[in-house]
Amino acid sequence: MPVINRVVKPTTHRGKRAILKKEPKLIEDVKQTMCFKGKNTSQIVVGLMKDLYDLKKPDAQLMQKKNDVVPFENITLIEKFSVKHNVPLFMIALHNKKRPHNLVMGRMYEHTLLDMAEFGIENYKGLRDFKVPKISEGLKPLLVFNGELFENNHELDRIKNLFVDMFQREPVEQIRLQGLEHVLSFTAVENKILLRSYRVLLKKSDCRIPRIELEEIGPRADLICRRTKLASADLFKQACKKPKELKVKKKKNISVSKLGTTFGRVHVGAQNINSIQTRKMKGLKKTMAEKKAAIKRKTSDNDNDSSLKKSKNVTDSAD
Repeated sequence: MPVINRVVKPTTHRGKRAILKKEPKLIEDVKQTMCFKGKNTSQIVVGLMKDLYDLKKPDAQLMQKKNDVVPFENITLIEKFSVKHNVPLFMIALHNKKRPHNLVMGRMYEHTLLDMAEFGIENYKGLRDFKVPKISEGLKPLLVFNGELFENNHELDRIKNLFVDMFQREPVEQIRLQGLEHVLSFTAVENKILLRSYRVLLKKSDCRIPRIELEEIGPRADLICRRTKLASADLFKQACKKPKELKVKKKKNISVSKLGTTFGRVHVGAQNINSIQTRKMKGLKKTMAEKKAAIKRKTSDNDNDSSLKKSKNVTDSAD
């Protein structure tokens, strides 16, 4: 028999606030990430996970206790953690003889697994190994994806989307140049993704725009793509669907160019240009000779019209 989910009714104001906080919203809060260790780990994979946790703070939760979890065989425990802590993203540090230094990244949709990828770690160098000044906590990083494989390969394209979901933080409408301090670079080479982290330095230049230099701050690692568990096309499309309230209604006869210039098309009825009143200027006034010529032309036209009418009347009477 199917298990019926019990409807939880709050008995206190604090419990009511907690339930309301978990309800779906039009604009969701920043996605949190839970980072925890499996039953067996290594210093390398735990070091990289902690470095990524430090870069993601305060939008991450680090769990100190080890958990006997094998995500590609049984995802139930991770789904329970997702419901309990209301966290849609996760990172797991694992290590065994068959797959050493294993880092699993994944995300949930409605507290069930959506996508998951497993990476082996090579050439790791941690944050502490770079003796340079670090970035401030809570900065939104610039994400750079290098390589045609991110566009041509379906699996890497979905992994790219997973990385964007993992590191993007909250959406912003305006960007301040001094706030761009951190760059995360992902380079796809064959079956590897090269992870690099840089601090942006704004140097003096001869013009208004500063000269930009990148200083590597760590962590540095080569991620080997081992296994993936990706959602079907229908489920992924459903997860990416936006509410109707957030969709921008398209305005008719308005277009925006690639440079951001807005163009509008206005439909105007037929106009008699000769009768439009224009601005009165001395330079546009008719001279006396032009006025006399216009009067003379008008009188001659009237005489011609009257003569035509008389000839018409004569022909009619003759008939």
